[in-house]
Amino acid sequence: MPRTAPAVLGPSGQKKWLSAKHEADPPPQAPPPTPAQRCTPTPHVAGMQHPPRYNPPMAKFDYDLFTIGAGSGGVRASRMSAGYGARVAVAEERYLGGTCVNVGCIPKKLLVYASHYRHDFEDAASFGWDAEVRGFDWGALIEGKNKEISRLNEIYRGLLGKAGVDLIEERAHIEDPHTVSVGGRRVTAERILVATGGWPKVPDFPGVEHVITSNEAFTLKELPQRVVIVGGGYIAVEFAGIFHGMGAEVSQLYRGPLFLRGFDDDVRQVLAEEMQEQGIDLRFDTNLTRVERRGDTRVATTTAGDVIEADQILYATGRAPKIEGLGLEAAGVELASNGSVVVDDFSQSSVPSIYAIGDVTDRMALTPVAIHEGMCLASTLFNDDPRKPDYRDVASAVFSQPTIGSVGLTEAQARERHGEVDVYKTRFRHLKNTLTPRKERVFMKLLVDPKSDRVLGCHMVGPEAGEIVQGLAIALRCNATKAQFDATIGIHPTAAEEFVTMREKVS
Repeated sequence: MPRTAPAVLGPSGQKKWLSAKHEADPPPQAPPPTPAQRCTPTPHVAGMQHPPRYNPPMAKFDYDLFTIGAGSGGVRASRMSAGYGARVAVAEERYLGGTCVNVGCIPKKLLVYASHYRHDFEDAASFGWDAEVRGFDWGALIEGKNKEISRLNEIYRGLLGKAGVDLIEERAHIEDPHTVSVGGRRVTAERILVATGGWPKVPDFPGVEHVITSNEAFTLKELPQRVVIVGGGYIAVEFAGIFHGMGAEVSQLYRGPLFLRGFDDDVRQVLAEEMQEQGIDLRFDTNLTRVERRGDTRVATTTAGDVIEADQILYATGRAPKIEGLGLEAAGVELASNGSVVVDDFSQSSVPSIYAIGDVTDRMALTPVAIHEGMCLASTLFNDDPRKPDYRDVASAVFSQPTIGSVGLTEAQARERHGEVDVYKTRFRHLKNTLTPRKERVFMKLLVDPKSDRVLGCHMVGPEAGEIVQGLAIALRCNATKAQFDATIGIHPTAAEEFVTMREKVS
């Protein structure tokens, strides 16, 4: 006998009743994926030039795919899967677009832009401009940021709707390998995708209730004039630049000898020098032992016994997979010691019908990587084209001030893998700074395998480093050689041309 499935919200928000036809056995599992090539967009899906390839059998489940989390990865996987012909729903309890759109990449970059105007105003007189700065309005910036985020939220809503994906704006809980409870209803799916991302984590210590994370930093009602930032990752150094650029006194504490672990050592050292030159108080091998609240002032005590007074203390000491209340363990999903979902090369968990992508898997926590994983998963499940995510030569940027751009191997990694490595480095004053008192210098580095002449890594610290290194990432993906870099005619005068004019090896 046919049964009536629970009501869910359709693309336009209306209730949509699904009929789960036939109580037959579940459709057979797809054969194991074959060795995969890189995941690339499929033209017939991107432009919908051809009909969908996925032809599901008689449906026993309400959906072919139920995604938990409408961040960048979850939305992309859902849209692509629907484009292949799958019946898809997404549950999101908080905000559309996930961390990146709401409390991550996008608002962070907007604040970086705002903070850098201080440098521009300071340099304007050197170029003949009589620029009078009357002050900075934090409230106006946050209001503008919020408007842009709201616009992006609606774009994500529209993208899901146009793709035919049902959006359920409720908290979801996995009851079993094929059942999700959401908003008081039970929905079944042949496959479940977990794409809930990560969440800031703060260690437990006396006074932890008096600190904030990056999430709260985006909604502060007032700009703090004295800020302590604890942490050594990209979020910490980015917010140090943001608050310093807006005029705050900034102290950044990191428990290790040098921040940005995992980046090239020269890049880390150069950025530390540049930040200190700007007046940011960097304290390495230092942590906080306790924080007290005295009126509106936070009083922090360091491991060195120093006392620092601040208006805000921001902890950026890492992020944890956001899995609380999902029911993963009860459903039999294997979790790593840090709470991340353990998956294979095709993003499949220990439960065959449950998959996971993005930061919740603790593979490579970058928004474009989550999107890439989502595209590969959709192709694997619904396009008869199994594809593994390819993590080789993924470019990244740190929007510190100055910016870092990096792709390929660090020098330490290159020497570990290849032994002998040719190193090319340069450090120079940017043309724009030659008319100003600003002492900031650009740093660039190339790593080359002397046996094959292939470029193994490109690293930069300086203005627009992310924009420049994105182009170099294409070259590395194509296995470009140093000879091909040398044969490329540069664009003059630019900083980027230095990447094709470095000739002298330093080691």
